[in-house]
Amino acid sequence: MVDPVKLAHSIESQVCKNDLKKYYRFRKTHFYGGCATADCLGCNLRCVYCWAQKKVWQPNKFGKFFTPKSVSEKLLKMNLSLIRISGGEPTIGKAHLLKLLSYIPENVLFILETNGILLDEDYIKELNDFKNLYARVSLKGVDEKTFEQITGADGKFFHFQLRALELLKKYNIQHGAAILFNIFTKEQIRSLGIPHLEYEPLIKYPFIMNKLEKHGISVIRE
Repeated sequence: MVDPVKLAHSIESQVCKNDLKKYYRFRKTHFYGGCATADCLGCNLRCVYCWAQKKVWQPNKFGKFFTPKSVSEKLLKMNLSLIRISGGEPTIGKAHLLKLLSYIPENVLFILETNGILLDEDYIKELNDFKNLYARVSLKGVDEKTFEQITGADGKFFHFQLRALELLKKYNIQHGAAILFNIFTKEQIRSLGIPHLEYEPLIKYPFIMNKLEKHGISVIRE
């Protein structure tokens, strides 16, 4: 069973050097109505349905190191009011993320798409310095069992995701939660008791569908 906190430390040594971090592309995307996106490498989960796993889980084979300033310049050059980091887990490499946030003007919203596992109270306190931040926690299950099945990580870390949401609320950081709706029933999702939960669609690449089948995970809704 994977320990995502320990894995994050191991991955950080591969994707970060001081405040530099590895990325494999920069692009405009249609998400959130138009968003400048930087795709980073390295993640501390091994989600069955991850669309980016072929690159993100092999950071030694792909990408280049960029300074926080160069990442911000590439994103801001796209001249969009929303920016985000996608692909891997952006909270790996705290020094890089905090420095990057410091270069983002207040009139540009930074959407932090994260699994939330590394967001302990100390990390949240540092993020609280940035008022143009929206944290979007992607839940990887509805309970410990489904979390384990999807991520390969110990089910106790499911509660780290819920803790992140509680801390974001405590420190009045703009935030929300999202979940992949295709593989859970409506009753399971309601059992979370999270209001305004955002639904994410499954990206049905053939290799993802094959992996879901091998792990005994059914697609409930199209």
